[in-house]
Amino acid sequence: MTTYAILGSGAIGAAVAGQFARKGIEVLIANSRGPETLADLAHDLGPGVVPATLRDALAADIVILAVPYDAVRDAVHEAPAWNGRIVVDATNAIDFPAFTPRDLGGRPSTHIVAEAVPGARVVKAFNTLPAAVLAKDPQENGRRVLFLSGDDEGATAEVAGLIERLGFAPIPLGRIAEGGRLQQFGGALMVHSLIRQG
Repeated sequence: MTTYAILGSGAIGAAVAGQFARKGIEVLIANSRGPETLADLAHDLGPGVVPATLRDALAADIVILAVPYDAVRDAVHEAPAWNGRIVVDATNAIDFPAFTPRDLGGRPSTHIVAEAVPGARVVKAFNTLPAAVLAKDPQENGRRVLFLSGDDEGATAEVAGLIERLGFAPIPLGRIAEGGRLQQFGGALMVHSLIRQG
């Protein structure tokens, strides 16, 4: 059975965890402050959301990065060898306090995230919707769209299947160099909340 974990318990991490809880899919959730700080969140979301240490969460088959972009390296430094496990990049490279896209020298932000998780198959997803929208029932008036992109077709298909299980409509955008650019902060698909009918 595939195991899932979310790194980060802020607005995006909590929203994604809530979708797992809604569908009764067990997921570990971890942050830098320790599992005891997640007890209230887990209680609010339901028994399928399990507080964990970073080390335990980083050993899951599919790890969703819902930490700030600048915190990725610190968050994953204790990870065991990735060995083809899947990392879902839900981060956004934002330059604060200006709230503008980070200057990455023309590189997709997910390629930089991938350097922090060598050996992982990285998929970009869960990053284009505001947390309040991401937390809502995705099947109101149709199915809310989630975009994803990745350089490994098998990993992209697996994450698309997870998105489907969570009740969203997955829209694959191809490779990260193309589709990932549309998804990253400042890209054309950021904060568009689309509904697929039927």
